[in-house]
Formats: sequence, structure tokens, C-alpha cells
Amino acid sequence: MTLACVQSRALLGLQAPAVTVEVHLANGLPSLSLVGLADVEVKEARERVRCALQNSGLEFPTNKRITVNLAPADLPKDSGRFDLPMALGILAASGQIPATALEGWEFAGELSLSGALRPVRGGLASSLHGSGARLVLPTDSAREAALAPGMQVYGAAHLLDVVAALLDQDPGPGWQRMQPPAPDAQEAQPDLADVKGQMQAKRALEIAAAGGHGVLLVGPPGSGKSMLAQRFAGLLPPMTEDEALHSAAIASLAGRFDPARWGLRPTVAPHHTASAVALVGGGSPPRPGAISLAHHGVLFLDEFPEFARSALEALREPLENGHITIARAAWSSQFPARFQLLAAMNPCPCGFHGSSQRPCRCTPQQIARYQGKLSGPLLDRIDLHVHVPALPAQELLQLAQGEASAPVRQRVAAARALALQRQGLANQHLQGQALQQHAPLDDAARALMHKAAERLGWSARATHRALRVARTIADLAGSAAITSAHVAEAMQYRRALNQA
Repeated sequence: MTLACVQSRALLGLQAPAVTVEVHLANGLPSLSLVGLADVEVKEARERVRCALQNSGLEFPTNKRITVNLAPADLPKDSGRFDLPMALGILAASGQIPATALEGWEFAGELSLSGALRPVRGGLASSLHGSGARLVLPTDSAREAALAPGMQVYGAAHLLDVVAALLDQDPGPGWQRMQPPAPDAQEAQPDLADVKGQMQAKRALEIAAAGGHGVLLVGPPGSGKSMLAQRFAGLLPPMTEDEALHSAAIASLAGRFDPARWGLRPTVAPHHTASAVALVGGGSPPRPGAISLAHHGVLFLDEFPEFARSALEALREPLENGHITIARAAWSSQFPARFQLLAAMNPCPCGFHGSSQRPCRCTPQQIARYQGKLSGPLLDRIDLHVHVPALPAQELLQLAQGEASAPVRQRVAAARALALQRQGLANQHLQGQALQQHAPLDDAARALMHKAAERLGWSARATHRALRVARTIADLAGSAAITSAHVAEAMQYRRALNQA
């Protein structure tokens, strides 16, 4: 047998297209040629595979011309995930293992020079797109891949473990059939009771959590914006199994999967110096950005106006459609980005515009220039704008602890369940006819909404977003209809910059 085929998978965005690793041995000048649009890391596998086979006591055909083809030829391949299938293909083509033993299996793994298997990115993404074949991965990668329902996943610590299993020999303790790991105890999260005062901001976070809305917190330094943001994820309802799988698959693709955080909504907080690529994703090959890592979780952007203008404007599309498409000349990749935006900012460069604690030293032109860093279209896409005033220290010392996160989370879960039962999705995602059907206004509420839109100069998008917020407020109150009281409360959350 001089030709062998081994099945594997590449990574292209969150997709895992099938790749056939074809290995052919022929007489001629000894060499190992690698074809099939392979990146630099894949081409370097020639030396890793040769050393791994020899150091594992297996025979590397040094007197043959070896050709390895990664098909399809027009699909980009990167990383060291093809080391293991290439080594097995050489062994099968040289007759050291039967080629028929490779049927019904898929392999991925990076080889060390000793033959030990190192983990690879995207183990869970590979298993989610599996074709029913048994999947062999390095042990650490196999643990996360076993989370995919209905997949047979095997973990191996060494190349010899895989060879022994294919030869129906005892592979030893390094080879094991992986089972979905039992969920760990949920880690303790900061409690909302730690934040004293700020009742309006807490109410806004409850509304945002119940309806899936974005929030902009505006206030002077030390008013508690970051404390509120750190506790927001603890108010969100538990993740469904499908949400947890997709969130974990993106973390796996970025090499950041942590089994201890399985089922916990992620909170991603990039620094304000982050570039547009760091936020939305990119590179070659494409990697997920912060907005995708926050999928089904929270994206917290502190010092909101200090981010680069290009980075902030790149958020506009994902905020609307819940995904980001990274297009290049030869290919494009799509990553999910259904996140809740939580942003915090000072009202001016010095931070004390409108504060009763310290005077502001900024000129009107400086304040306008600072707030003008946020474009109108971006602010339109943020549902709740909340002013967070600074409280005097004497008043804070006298205040008792506020309401804990647990009862707020229960109200949020009840309101979210009501929305899902009524329309099948969160209120923030209502569009077009669905918004008109599920957010009906009585005559008084409709008149108030029209008057507010005219007086405040709202765009059609801002008006619809205020209507979605009113729908969430009604759900929290257990009301089937949206009244003028619900609309009036929703109006308060569109004027934070004007109040500051």
C-alpha cells in the first residue's frame, strides 16, 4: 500500500470543514513534499512528524519520496492540527498500520518531537461539526470536545497510544473514551447588594438584563459605574445548553476554554486601547474578537469615548444583526456576536461635569468634543442611557446594603421567560411586524411616545428601541399591555448625556 487517506478537519471561522490528508509513497529522491494551501505552521510539520515517528520507535521511510496532499486544495489550513493525521497517513502508506483501520475515524493533534500530543484550538468546534465519525484529539482538547452531544471522542496522550488503538492492542492509560465533564460548582459572582444607592442605575440594569438591552452608564469618577458593570452578568438568566455550547466553542477557537466556567455567561472587558481587529476579530487566519468572545454574555467597554473611533463604529453592525462577517479577497468568515453591550464613560474630559462634589474645569467646546467622539448612529443603537451621580461619602456610610442579586435575577428570569413564551426571543431582538404585534400601545401610551420622539428628536431606530424597553418594563410588571407609565419610564433612559 503506497497511498493512504486520513480524515481531519480545518478551522475556518467557527466552521470546521472536512479535510482529507492523502499520503503517497513513491520511489525517487528521498523528500517530503506538502501541498494543499498550507500555512507556515503546517509546512513545519514535516520536521515534527519525522522526529516524532523516529523517537517513538516507528519507522520513517527515509528512502521514499513522500507527498502529502491536504484536500480540498483551495481551503486554507493553519496550525499544527494536521501533525497527527499526517503521521498516521505515513504509517498506513508504509504498511505499519492497516489503512482499513483508519476508516470511520477523524484525527487532529500537534506532535512534539518525542511523539507526545499537544492540545489544539477548536476542539469543541470540530466535534460540533462532526460527521458521526469517531474523533481522536489530544487529551486536553478531547475534554472540551466531549461536550458536543452525540459525538464519540477519544483522548490520546501520545502517538503510540493512537497506533496501539488502531492495531487493536492495549493502548494503555493515555488512551481513553471521553465523557462529558460534570458541571463544576458555579463560581461566586459579585453581588449587587455591595453597591449602595444608585437606585435608577440598578433599575436600568434589571431592565437591560430582562430584555437583552444595551446600557450606557454616564457619571463622574468613583460613582460606581465599574462596580455596577461587574455585577451585571450575575443578573442574567442561566444559559441554555445550546447557548453554553456556542459560547464554549468560540472560547475553544480562541484557545481560552475553561471547563470551570462552563455554563457561565462570559464578561469580556477589553482595554480602551484595543484596536478594531481586537474588538470585532480578524487576522489571517481569522480569529474571533472581543464581541464574539462575549457571545451570549456581556461586553463591557469602560472609558467608552477613549476607544478608537474606527473600533467603536465597527460595533454598529453586530449590535443590529448579532454576527460579524470578516471578508477577505479569497474567503470570508462569520462569527456570532449576540452580546449585551455595557459601556461606561465620564461626562467630560475631567469627569466632573454636572457633579455636585467637584467643579468641572472643562470648557463647553471640550465637553462637546469629548461627547462627540460617540457618533449618533452608535448611541442610537444603545437602548438605555443612564446617569450615575456621585454620592457624598457621608451619605454612603449611612446607607444600608441594597437589594441582592438573587431576587433581581429571579424577576429577570420571570420576565425573560414571559417574553420567550410570547414571541420566542428577547424583547431587544423584536423587529418589524413582530414589534408591532407584541408591543401594542394604548392610545395614551402611543400619544406619549409620539410626543417624546418629536420633542427629543428621536430617530425611527431610537423610537423603536424605546418601545422595546417599554415592552420589557411591562413584562417586569407582569402587564400584557404597554401603558403610558411604562413609556414614561422608558423615556428616562435616553437622556443621560443631556442630564450630566
